[in-house]
Amino acid sequence: MNFNLLLLLGFLAFLEVCHGGSLRKNYYRNTCPLAEEIIRNVTWRHVSSNPNLPAKLIRMHFHDCFVRGCDGSVLLNSTGNSSAEKDAAPNLSLAGFDVIDDIKAELEKTCPGVVSCADILTLASRDSVSFQFKRSMWEVVTGRRDGKVSVASEALANIPSPFFNFTTLKQSFHSKGLTVHDLVVLSGAHTIGVGHCNFFSNRLYNFTGKGDADPSLNSTYAAFLKTKCRSLSDTTAVAMDPGTPRNFDSNYFAILKQNMGMFQSDAALLTNKGARNIALELVDPADFFTEFAQSMKRMGAIGVLTGSAGEIRKKCSVVNA
Repeated sequence: MNFNLLLLLGFLAFLEVCHGGSLRKNYYRNTCPLAEEIIRNVTWRHVSSNPNLPAKLIRMHFHDCFVRGCDGSVLLNSTGNSSAEKDAAPNLSLAGFDVIDDIKAELEKTCPGVVSCADILTLASRDSVSFQFKRSMWEVVTGRRDGKVSVASEALANIPSPFFNFTTLKQSFHSKGLTVHDLVVLSGAHTIGVGHCNFFSNRLYNFTGKGDADPSLNSTYAAFLKTKCRSLSDTTAVAMDPGTPRNFDSNYFAILKQNMGMFQSDAALLTNKGARNIALELVDPADFFTEFAQSMKRMGAIGVLTGSAGEIRKKCSVVNA
């Protein structure tokens, strides 16, 4: 075969793996036509009894995609000689693994060995948020395959920290092929879920190491947070959006505008003119929903495995024997 043609084929394969080139709508139409319906039904059943689940699944999906791409590696258990991503410090508070396992078990009854855990997680995160609206809130293309490697140290190195400033956040997202626009839009997921005091209490009690508070934090909001977080070591969970903590809406940007972003990484969005302007535009619910749909689709294509890469796990927590 011509050497140049080999190079071209290799380059195209690289693009396919890195940028989701083979993902498409209704990937399982012929091999498991009920796949997306089963995933939605099981997810909605769980959300109906656990309204905190959407925040948990969307966070799990985010943490999966930022380490080795959206390959379901965050779902793998540690083994005797290797500590997996789920046991890394940023992932110790992840929850919802039982939901993914439940979905996988149902799919294996219908079409064994067909639907990947990576696709299950991507669809379930969308469907959990969509339960509130009783319709799909963004399109998910499918065809991801499952990774075989999960390393705790890679989670530490790749998952953005709530202590990041704007420059570090921008670099983190850029390294995954995402823009400042995506950074701001996806931060809007903080409209649901909780944050733990120990990840932001330095802004209340010791921002510069001198026992001071972060001057950029709304003083009324800071006083409220101090009633929840009594010390730097307090691990109490506090709603990130105090107004509508279980409603997926654009309120995150309304409170951000008032300097009521919980984390340093939230406040960082206001320190850059371009990011601040985007945040102000996203106060409008219609704009936020439209842009969130697009950014989630881009995030869901980070570093995906397709074609013959990876595998289709039989059980999401372990690689195939």
